[in-house]
Amino acid sequence: MQLISGTEELKIFCQRAGKFDFITIDTEFHRETTYWPILCLVQVATSDEAVLIDPMAKDIDLSPLLELLANEKIVKVFHAARQDIEIFVKMTGTVPSPVFDSQIAASVCGYGDSISYDKLVQAIVGAQVDKSSRFTDWAARPLTEKQMAYALADVTHLRDIYLELSKQLKKLNRVSWMQDEQQPLTSLSTYIMEPKDAWVRLKSKVNRPRDLAMLKELAALREQKAQESDRPRRRVLKDDALYELAIQRPKSQKDFDRFRAVPKGFGNSRLAQEIIALTKKVENIPDTELPPMPKRRMGPSPKGPIGDLLRVLVKAVAEREGVASRIIANSNDIDELVLSDNADIAAMSGWRFELFGKKALALKHGKLGLAASPEGIVEIEIDNPKS
Repeated sequence: MQLISGTEELKIFCQRAGKFDFITIDTEFHRETTYWPILCLVQVATSDEAVLIDPMAKDIDLSPLLELLANEKIVKVFHAARQDIEIFVKMTGTVPSPVFDSQIAASVCGYGDSISYDKLVQAIVGAQVDKSSRFTDWAARPLTEKQMAYALADVTHLRDIYLELSKQLKKLNRVSWMQDEQQPLTSLSTYIMEPKDAWVRLKSKVNRPRDLAMLKELAALREQKAQESDRPRRRVLKDDALYELAIQRPKSQKDFDRFRAVPKGFGNSRLAQEIIALTKKVENIPDTELPPMPKRRMGPSPKGPIGDLLRVLVKAVAEREGVASRIIANSNDIDELVLSDNADIAAMSGWRFELFGKKALALKHGKLGLAASPEGIVEIEIDNPKS
């Protein structure tokens, strides 16, 4: 097993790898105590070799690897790529291109939703992956032979998986499906969280515009502090604390003593003073400038019988087409479709509309029925639906 720990050695390998149409790549990292992932190991394979790259080696320069990832003539093959790509976006400010995510490709080809790497290896390659090293300390040196063997298996089997899934995508005429599903992976905004947008990821538990304004400010402050100090968000403030502070809006140091979600003595901290300043800022916002509350859903309940029927339909279509149902329409999509025939969801355009959206509208308006059969759920056209 080749462990590259020097820049010149890495440069020579990357020159060889640059001659191939694709490379497979994986990373090992830690982020339990940090905001940004700590890169501990990089695994890369070409058609005829596989290496381990030690990013923690003294004085190693990863520039040759980053240049390889930026080469648009080479497909970069990952499995469940999001966190791996996030690491390289942090290092370069750009997304590697083009990429191929075998987990997404597998869901499009009918291997199930979010299939794990070891199960995909078993299904396509017929091999077993030793998972015992998965949660070892990848930052410790030296790496053991067992660790390195495990790490290499993450990219060597991936070569055969990529070739097989590529063949299946073409045979099934689903290359465009795969490209649609991969769009979030290619967007820089997927990996960069702007503090002002941090509130979006929260499951809002506030009911008044001024509370929402405070929640937005608190989420932005927490995100900024987490990034600056390289700490997980929860180590700055937990989500429950954000909700409580947004509603109670402390005006003095003593106010923090009555809050359950912040640690004892928090009122003495510099962060507490910043939160008090946010309270003053939010209290001074005119009513006409407060953020609007999310609109309440109108119409039939997404969790009612219409939603139930649409969920049966999407599952039946997915099973017939041999594709994960989430690829066609997820639970939120179904909810939106119950509420509006013009829902702004992927299932209402392109290939998804032809497979499911058109039928979903017909089912919703009584022009299509569902029935059980020995072969599964079948669709029945209704000529004269009752109004």
